[in-house]
Amino acid sequence: MIPIRDDNPTRTIPWVTIALIATNVAVFVYTMTLPPAELQSVWTSWSIVPSRLLDGILDPRELATVFTSMFMHAGWVHLIGNMLYLWIFGNNIEDRLGPLRFTVFYLLSGIGAAAAQVFMDPGGSIPMLGASGAIAGVLGGYLLLYPGASVVTIIPVFFFIEIARVPAYLVIGFWFVLQLGNGLATIGSGLAQGGTAWFAHIGGFVAGLLLMLPVWFAGRRRSRRRRS
Repeated sequence: MIPIRDDNPTRTIPWVTIALIATNVAVFVYTMTLPPAELQSVWTSWSIVPSRLLDGILDPRELATVFTSMFMHAGWVHLIGNMLYLWIFGNNIEDRLGPLRFTVFYLLSGIGAAAAQVFMDPGGSIPMLGASGAIAGVLGGYLLLYPGASVVTIIPVFFFIEIARVPAYLVIGFWFVLQLGNGLATIGSGLAQGGTAWFAHIGGFVAGLLLMLPVWFAGRRRSRRRRS
């Protein structure tokens, strides 16, 4: 299932979401102008390398890769897929949290994603880059706050393409089951198999759920007070 948009209107312009998308696109366009050897050097230097990060855990430059890695992508498909999910689901989370809290939420989700991948693959030497982990946190938060929201989704059926409105809990739940299944399948056979850090997605998603719990509980308390 490929989401196109959701039917969940926002009250404000999602300036932080727009800025994140613009920054990711700008960084990608810049890196694509670099010669192959220099591009590889940038990726290696500013992506998370689990073994290197653990060896230099007190080195500010290594710690910075937790953040710089969130704004680099390996190709157009990688970039477009991530930015599509960020736009569809991020604007509602920003609308609910406000710009400042959303920024903190996004970055903390990315940190959670990095921590999960490093924990599961501490000896890994393959650079990890992309906004997927932070965006997974956005999906986790969205699932908690808006499980019944309608998401317009492309559904491939054999040789045909169907477009349907699907509840968010099915779209996001399907996505998470794929991440979990692929992640579990890589245990014991190389966790960065296929170039995808599956446990970063899982960790970011769980981080987003946990970070959004106070907002969810507060909303439920307000609803109960209005009914009483």
